Amino acid sequence: MTRFQWTFLALVVAQAAHSVEEYAGRLWEVLAVARLFAGSIAEDPATGFAVGNSIFVAFGLWCFVWPIRRRWPSDTVFAWIWVVVELLNGVLHPALSVSRGEYVPGTATAPVLFVLAAFLAWQLVAAARGPGAPE
Repeated sequence: MTRFQWTFLALVVAQAAHSVEEYAGRLWEVLAVARLFAGSIAEDPATGFAVGNSIFVAFGLWCFVWPIRRRWPSDTVFAWIWVVVELLNGVLHPALSVSRGEYVPGTATAPVLFVLAAFLAWQLVAAARGPGAPE
């Protein structure tokens, strides 16, 4: 496997840990957007949140197994989508915690998402520049 593929997989695994942290901290009770998200999936917000995040992580694993590992022409599109989502995750959780003056579930794992997403972005930009770019 290439370094790019390992980084993408690490990002999906980190998202799984992030989802567990958000679930354990009952993010849907703290954040209206999470409550809306969970409620749109199931009547019970805990169930909806778990199902929604499981689908998201499963989508990440699908992206890894198919477009990323098999080097589809669209692999960079999928990778950039993950970069954007996880950079936002990595910034918004700490920003919410600071603005509220309290811990917001997901803040502990958010820096890991940010670092991995930034590293993946760096790899994507370097690869777009041509030969000698990281794989």
